[in-house]
Amino acid sequence: MTVGQWYVRRGRITRRTWWLHYALPLAIAASLAGLADSSLGYQHPAGEGWSIYTYTGGPLSVAIMLLTIAPSLSSSVARLHDRGHSAWWLLWVLFPGVGSLVLLIQNGFLSGDGGPNRYGPAPDAPHVLPMYC
Repeated sequence: MTVGQWYVRRGRITRRTWWLHYALPLAIAASLAGLADSSLGYQHPAGEGWSIYTYTGGPLSVAIMLLTIAPSLSSSVARLHDRGHSAWWLLWVLFPGVGSLVLLIQNGFLSGDGGPNRYGPAPDAPHVLPMYC
């Protein structure tokens, strides 16, 4: 898989691919950026009225977020396609808390369709080359 194929994922992917190639590496990158921002003096405002939804982070966190938004979205769409759902399911993020939980369960814990669906063949299906006479 090339960097371009990783950056913008197409088709369907398995739970294992989603966890090992996208969810964990992107979470580690975001955590390291947050630690780097903290070490540079960018502390999150833990005062009154603070929430995880209003905190934007320091410059490194913002840069990592902007650089990884495409692979995050495309991998989630590919995972939803493996489950037989359309990309419209990403609109669940508009419901704070429960929406993220729904997408986490759909992407990370529920198995995909066993065979081909309207989004293509199963991601772990063997690729058979056509035979020509």
